[in-house]
Amino acid sequence: MAIHLTAAMRVIATGMMSVIRYVFTLTTILIITKRAACWSLFIMALMGLSTAAFTVFAADTASSHFAANSNSNSNSNSNSGSSEAIKSDVSHTQAQISKTIVTTIQQTWQLNLLKEALRRSDSGYEVQQMATQMNQKRKVEEALAGTVDVFWSMTSKELEETVLPVRIPLFKGLLGNRLLIIRKADETRFAKVKTMADFRQLKAGQNRYWPDATILEANGLPVVTSYQYTNLYPMLEGGRFDYLALGAQEIGEELASHPDPALKVDSHILLQYRSPAYFFVSPKRPELAAAILAGLESMVSDGSFDEMFNRELKIEQLYREAKFEQRVIIRLDTPDLSPLTPIERKELWLDLFSMQGAK
Repeated sequence: MAIHLTAAMRVIATGMMSVIRYVFTLTTILIITKRAACWSLFIMALMGLSTAAFTVFAADTASSHFAANSNSNSNSNSNSGSSEAIKSDVSHTQAQISKTIVTTIQQTWQLNLLKEALRRSDSGYEVQQMATQMNQKRKVEEALAGTVDVFWSMTSKELEETVLPVRIPLFKGLLGNRLLIIRKADETRFAKVKTMADFRQLKAGQNRYWPDATILEANGLPVVTSYQYTNLYPMLEGGRFDYLALGAQEIGEELASHPDPALKVDSHILLQYRSPAYFFVSPKRPELAAAILAGLESMVSDGSFDEMFNRELKIEQLYREAKFEQRVIIRLDTPDLSPLTPIERKELWLDLFSMQGAK
């Protein structure tokens, strides 16, 4: 009795009543030998398979059954009628899986990578960009509602538990190698930093919605936040904080888009912490997450990911200009990093985390 009660509670808790009705509909029409397959799918659903993924899986099973038995059914009008009814229902279910992807991604590298990954997966998806600018919180809300299908972000444990992460680091760890935008007048002050204790005397500016703010605070660094990213530049110039840390691959373009003669990129410090950025997919689109992962794994396997990454982000030029190995490295812990982060897969990361830096 306890086992049955537990199963019932899990069905109710996970919203699987629609799954039960779907199984009973199939089992009243399919021949007895197919019922075991349907109930196997139902058990998989109880174990955590999402309703959307289960429905697609069940529909494919039903579709295959009817294709295999089309000849035997052709001699029976009643069977043919039942078959056509279920085929229609299956077609309707499959039609609900949209091949159009709505994304907030605007950046060239991430968008090009997404399109190539989908092309590799032979999925037939078409990417539609949203013009609306959204902060991190809004993107998550829209993904949960199904309005946004995929976005990219630096990861956090909370984010990975809320939406579907595709755990292939988009920047090979480069996003966690941060350079600093500072006031030109403070250049000498930053050049004197040698240790973590020195660095803690400086105050960071961060977007409140970014996981970086939590990482800096967890490492005992003083942080001033803003809910609007664009506000950080006048706040920095006005002395509200001392530096704005951005990924090495983005900092030059970001400063150029917010020109201010009083600001510059610091040439002395490399702030480093493990903070991969992933594609994140709406929980309503598990099949999309699987397609993106399959495409990215294919690119990693044949070397085309690295080739495209090095070309589009101009990695050789970046290394030459940033002079990472000549900087004082301030390494931070990432306490909220998921244990599922693929740190052991060396092919997914740049070698920056093994550098010694200036002494």
